[in-house]
Amino acid sequence: MRITHLGHACILVETAGARILVDPGTFSHGFEELEDLDAVLVTHAHPDHLDVERLPVLLEANDGALLRAEPSTAESLAEAGLGATPLHPGEVLEVGGVRVEAVGGEHALVHADVPRIGNVGLVLRAEGEPSLFHPGDSYATAPAGVDVLALPLSAPWAASREMIDFCRAVGAGAGFPVHDALLSPVGRGLYMTQARTLGRLDLRDLAGAGPQEF
Repeated sequence: MRITHLGHACILVETAGARILVDPGTFSHGFEELEDLDAVLVTHAHPDHLDVERLPVLLEANDGALLRAEPSTAESLAEAGLGATPLHPGEVLEVGGVRVEAVGGEHALVHADVPRIGNVGLVLRAEGEPSLFHPGDSYATAPAGVDVLALPLSAPWAASREMIDFCRAVGAGAGFPVHDALLSPVGRGLYMTQARTLGRLDLRDLAGAGPQEF
């Protein structure tokens, strides 16, 4: 499995049979230039995970790519004429030999005064490849058998103690940071150290590194 971190929550996942883009949001860069995608998957509707201005450009360059999103997000996209299909929690999607399972269902709590929205985490598995978990904006679900974790490093909805416990609960053999655009270099380094030491996660930094093999 080859993974490219395109900034914040956006990653390109390449396996022997598929090219899958996850969460092309406003804090991410370069995804609109991609071609030959088999699917675009969106965990939830927040702009840092879904850039509705650049998404049409991406889809135009990838005619035939599946666009699947958390159900309420898919409804909004369909109303905008973008033809998204809902991806419900518990549903399994097959893309070029990759089994994508949607898990969870609810965004993490930001504050009692902020309404909660839907969120689906994504578990990707393919024969002969490591399994990958991208949780979107939630630490609530820890699927079994995850080899590589896309770890949300920091967020308005997260505390470092929750990030650490999430690392331990998932128990992945390796991981890399995502959801990190709000951090300074100093803060980012601190959170990564916490994930490695207290979270017991073999964390690789993919920022600006291009495609990396797992």
